[in-house]
Amino acid sequence: MPFAEITIIEGRSVEKKTALIEKVTDAIVEALDAPKETVRICIREVPADNWGIGGKPYGQVR
Repeated sequence: MPFAEITIIEGRSVEKKTALIEKVTDAIVEALDAPKETVRICIREVPADNWGIGGKPYGQVR
């Protein structure tokens, strides 16, 4: 059973997360020849204040 865990900055809509789940599932099915019903996806949302990019807080980078 393939399992993918995706960490993103919080704030995206349910529609965007649904699209992400669908596309990642399809990619796993194609790459691993896995049955779609066995693919598991977990999205973890992290507050922007908890992200750092290139040594700077996310808010200063974007």
